[in-house]
Amino acid sequence: MDIILQLAVVFGVILFSMTLHEAMHAFVGYWLGDDTAKNEGRLTLNPIKHIDPFLTILLPLGLALLGGPIFGGAKPVPFRPDQVRWGDWGAALVALGGPLTNFFIAFVSFGVWALLGAPVVGVGALILTTMITVNLGFFIFNMLPLPPLDGSRVLYALAPDFIRTGMRVIEQFGVLFVFAIVVLAGSVLGAFMTGAIDFFLDVFYTIFRVS
Repeated sequence: MDIILQLAVVFGVILFSMTLHEAMHAFVGYWLGDDTAKNEGRLTLNPIKHIDPFLTILLPLGLALLGGPIFGGAKPVPFRPDQVRWGDWGAALVALGGPLTNFFIAFVSFGVWALLGAPVVGVGALILTTMITVNLGFFIFNMLPLPPLDGSRVLYALAPDFIRTGMRVIEQFGVLFVFAIVVLAGSVLGAFMTGAIDFFLDVFYTIFRVS
């Protein structure tokens, strides 16, 4: 299939998926009592408000061109942990809202693909399979317990103080730290992402009884 069509579908799926991911962060934060994201215009489905040039565009499209597992992120939604209910656990819920949204999208997309009589063919198959793999990639990548990824906020709720201190230091570097991980440990990260995506695909196949 034409590479331009594939990249167009990947890009469209990324914008859709990451917009919902970030909007859900903002919604959960607002639901838990913090209006920071709302005040800064991030409680929105406008993708322009959420795009990070590296994490949302360059990284996933570059991986798509290389044929690797597609993963990435977006501009972090601001929130104040001291404003949300339930303290660190509330902050962890805000963090989980995004990647769990991606997991839900992947699960529903797989269900549609299965119910339509897998294997679906043509552009419809491309869109559905891209929705599945991209959203699983975003879910797994963002759940890594590395600042500033969402999984680090879950770890923060569980970790002792000395680990929290180290995480706060790393978090100051933001996307630069993620970029360094991708560059320095790209092959290891890619192998992990491929294995994790395959694991969840096997779970989906079992749930929907697709052979």
